[in-house]
Amino acid sequence: MSTGAVERAWCVVVPHHVSGARVARHRLAAELAEAVSPAALADLVAVLAELVGNAVRHADPLPGGVVRVAWRLRPTPEGAHVQLRVTDGGADGIPRIRPADAAAADGRGLHIVSGLASRWGVERDGLGQSVWADFDPAPDRPGLVAAG
Repeated sequence: MSTGAVERAWCVVVPHHVSGARVARHRLAAELAEAVSPAALADLVAVLAELVGNAVRHADPLPGGVVRVAWRLRPTPEGAHVQLRVTDGGADGIPRIRPADAAAADGRGLHIVSGLASRWGVERDGLGQSVWADFDPAPDRPGLVAAG
């Protein structure tokens, strides 16, 4: 990727419903398909699905019954840096990784996020909370480079 490329950002509002994750995944995939490798796109889609799914399952919606989904693509000399961000109306607790029981049907979402993203975190304010995940290009993560 050329260092002269321009940073791009997207923001999408999706329903605070399981269908919101599908809408967000499809939009992300359509927008970034030409910007990152297929392997990187698969990781980004998986993490976004987890973050939106967690917002729907564990948090309140934003006003209007929605969740805000945003992503930013920043070209670097090493490849593309991508940040995903999901903002909801907040929950009683802060999202955190919890021990996953092998027999449990759920509880692995943030393990997936942590395993695929370079880093992730939570920001809270008076309006709600945002869970974000960063993906940095690195020699051991060759997927985050510009697609051919």
